[in-house]
Amino acid sequence: MLRRLGNIFRVPDLRNKVLFTIGVICLYQAGANIPIPGVSWSQVQLLQTKAGASGVLGFLNLFSGGALTRLAVFGLGVMPYITSSIVIQLLTTVIPKLTQWRDQGAVGQKKITQTTRYLTIGLALLQSTGLIYAFHGHDQALLGFNIDLIPKFTLALGLFMVAIMTAGTAFVMWLAELITQRGIGQGMSLLIFANVVAGLPSGGHAVWAEGGPLKFFVIFAISIGLLVLIVFMDNGQRRIPVTFARRVVGRKEMGGNSTYIPLKVNQSGVIPIIFASSVLYIPILMSNVIVWASFQSFVQRSLQPTSFVYILSDFALIVAFTFFYVYIAFEPHQQAEMLRQQGGFVPGIRPGMPTEKYFARMLSRITVVGAFFLASVAVVPSLLMAMWHINRFPYYGTTLLIAVGVALETMRQIDSQLMMRNYEGFLKR
Repeated sequence: MLRRLGNIFRVPDLRNKVLFTIGVICLYQAGANIPIPGVSWSQVQLLQTKAGASGVLGFLNLFSGGALTRLAVFGLGVMPYITSSIVIQLLTTVIPKLTQWRDQGAVGQKKITQTTRYLTIGLALLQSTGLIYAFHGHDQALLGFNIDLIPKFTLALGLFMVAIMTAGTAFVMWLAELITQRGIGQGMSLLIFANVVAGLPSGGHAVWAEGGPLKFFVIFAISIGLLVLIVFMDNGQRRIPVTFARRVVGRKEMGGNSTYIPLKVNQSGVIPIIFASSVLYIPILMSNVIVWASFQSFVQRSLQPTSFVYILSDFALIVAFTFFYVYIAFEPHQQAEMLRQQGGFVPGIRPGMPTEKYFARMLSRITVVGAFFLASVAVVPSLLMAMWHINRFPYYGTTLLIAVGVALETMRQIDSQLMMRNYEGFLKR
């Protein structure tokens, strides 16, 4: 294993990519630990002490690695970008212009990416304004008590803090794109991975302190079992055989070969979990703006991650978003049409509409398994903690899925880079 790991640093190009990625992640973590000027550090420490028992604030902290409770420069983390990506993907199916861009290939994707960036900045402005208001002694909906992190608040200072957090979000977005272009792996996923992994030690300690050694080791044993299940399911796939008809172009005979289309059981990765978490984040943020006692009471009572309403909502949203994302990423009609244009066919299935129906049927069957797998792994630890009345760090399932999924995908990319250069791969085949 160590010899295979050493292969990464024997290839100069790959070594530079890995070191660049690590450097960017370190820079991101530094920005996530630098509070914005005007924030009282003593109040931040008090908030972090009390926030350990607050599932709602813990939920907001999950994707920021604790930067939110520090009101750090990168306090918003990747949440505005994730939310804007969800909105754009939803609108792509109903707005003709976005649909046209999606069908234009690389040129259209560039336009969609630019639109997502602009929407991210807009959301960052709204979210930072709401959070500055909440942490200036108006965070009853978040915690159930009020702590003023900005004791010397003025309008000018508030605008300055909003500008800093918005600029921090834009910088995080740029860092993620740098990792994707010049590093190894998908930039935004790696930043999320860094955040959730950074919170694992403190989360484990919190569970030990609240639940005791026995419950901690039971949860730890279940987590090991979930790790094995996640790796097993992540590698599961259905291979649809495809044959290309022979055709003559000029004097050359082309085609006639056979291949397959892989349909992974967990084709959507951790995206549905991130989507579901973002949707559940919206009413929490709105509760700081909407002065309605019943709504704020519902958020405070029912949107705790260990409440059964939250767990059931999370389960249902993950299942729904899994189907939604898979059918966008692998659209049966487009795949069948593309296969027909290339002269390919599935043995025993006629090209055109029969192939499209076959793809849709196979995709539905596989997605059912993948959706319930994702949802179950995400909520089982939370369900166990709810029964044991453990309210601190109830995110083991989500954290494990994100950490394992991103780690496996990144290692596959490193492995392919090594194999291209005739080195032994890091992952054993």
